[in-house]
Amino acid sequence: MATQTKSSKSNGTAPKAKAETKRTTTKAADKNQARTVAETAVDIPVGAVLTVTDRVTDLVEPFTARTAAEKQLKSYRTELRRRVKRTERRGTTARRKATSEARKTRNRVEREARKHQRTVETTLKRNRDELEQRVRKAIDLLPV
Repeated sequence: MATQTKSSKSNGTAPKAKAETKRTTTKAADKNQARTVAETAVDIPVGAVLTVTDRVTDLVEPFTARTAAEKQLKSYRTELRRRVKRTERRGTTARRKATSEARKTRNRVEREARKHQRTVETTLKRNRDELEQRVRKAIDLLPV
């Protein structure tokens, strides 16, 4: 054992003591980790039950007394009226917008139709006038 350190020569128990301390520390860490896991396994369901209990209490509490229940129902009724009014306003706005859009579209289509009608009538009148002139010219050219 020529490679042993100076401290291990003088004291042959030092490496054993270090290994024993390391094992003790590891065992303590394992115990702490196991305790933490066990506590978590218990805490989660307990917390969930407490949360559910709070929520059920919040839901049921307004209806435990008649006056509180009437007050809560009045609140629900008021909120429902507000929502119905809001929905009605939205519907009215949408209807007005659709009506306005339909009116604009109808006016545009009618305007385009009148424009096409004027174009056709103008072309027809021009062609009729031109035809009448040619017919008169042809009649004038005929020997009498």
